[in-house]
Amino acid sequence: MKLEQLNQQTEQQKALSVVNAKNKLLTIAIPTYNRAELLDQQLAWLIQDINGFEEECEIFVSDNCSTDNTQEVIQKWQKSSRGITFRTNINLENLGVMPNIIHCLKSAQTKFIWVIGDDDHIQNQTISYIISKLKKYDNLSLIFLNFSGRNKFTNEPVHPPKIVGNRWFDVDSEDSHIDGKAIFEYCFSKSVGAVIFLTASIYRTDLVQSALQSWENAANNWISLAYLAGYCAANGRVVVTKNTYIECIVGMSYWQKEPKSALLMQYKHISDVLLKLEKNGYSKQFCRWMILKNFQEVNLRVFFGAFRRWPIFTIKTIVPFLTLVILSIFDVGLFSNSKLHHRAIGLEQKKGLIY
Repeated sequence: MKLEQLNQQTEQQKALSVVNAKNKLLTIAIPTYNRAELLDQQLAWLIQDINGFEEECEIFVSDNCSTDNTQEVIQKWQKSSRGITFRTNINLENLGVMPNIIHCLKSAQTKFIWVIGDDDHIQNQTISYIISKLKKYDNLSLIFLNFSGRNKFTNEPVHPPKIVGNRWFDVDSEDSHIDGKAIFEYCFSKSVGAVIFLTASIYRTDLVQSALQSWENAANNWISLAYLAGYCAANGRVVVTKNTYIECIVGMSYWQKEPKSALLMQYKHISDVLLKLEKNGYSKQFCRWMILKNFQEVNLRVFFGAFRRWPIFTIKTIVPFLTLVILSIFDVGLFSNSKLHHRAIGLEQKKGLIY
């Protein structure tokens, strides 16, 4: 079947599903590109786990102009998923990873949106848990699904060094009334990787779409998912699960395929996200403290490796970062390791979040 015909079918599907989607609770979206085998496995899990919740959920797959048999896989599962609203999108060209993820977020018409990776291992009965939480709280704005980590090459467990056990969140807020902003600050300060893991976050659709409207260039920032989560957290209740529902394979993230991504993430993107959060209601003290914390944790090998390959680009990237670090020192008055450590402890004690 020609691409033009597929696009026509996709547009017809969009028009036919608008009414149904608006009456549903959750969109489960999968951005994908040239990973037909993994997509097939993920859709097999999804169709099974969504059983019994067809009235509450819809599926949306955004194909980033794949050249393998991705469309055959999608069509196979569309035909066999009777009773489930199953929408698709085919990009006419490869937009890139982040633009395709953001397209999924913008395309949602349900109250909540959950974008999942086509390669992430998700436990059975996860959708049942999610639906129960979405129905329980009227003011829910964000769910963080706890997850475990495993190294792709060594098969060893991986988790943030300051968190005990193979989990990436050590917060128990499933039934608490703690301020959503406070929960996000704690999670973000413990692990940037946790709050930007795609499959771990379920957003309230109107909030995440409003966040995207406030940052038109979010697709150009590898850490922008942290901003989206922070924006949602500041506007409602946040649930962080105690149990783990996903396994993250560390060492195969989408951003790792981009040659300059490590430099940009450490020396630009995290700071850009923090400045955006500050503009949207997060305290200057917290945001500047996080900038200093990031400065102390950056990997100098990333800098020197990038400087050897792209000296001018690297200098242009790091100079604004160092300028911001200096300004943050004066703003916050925190620089030594001991003071950063005490600030982190104070954050934990103040919020009473840890198990």
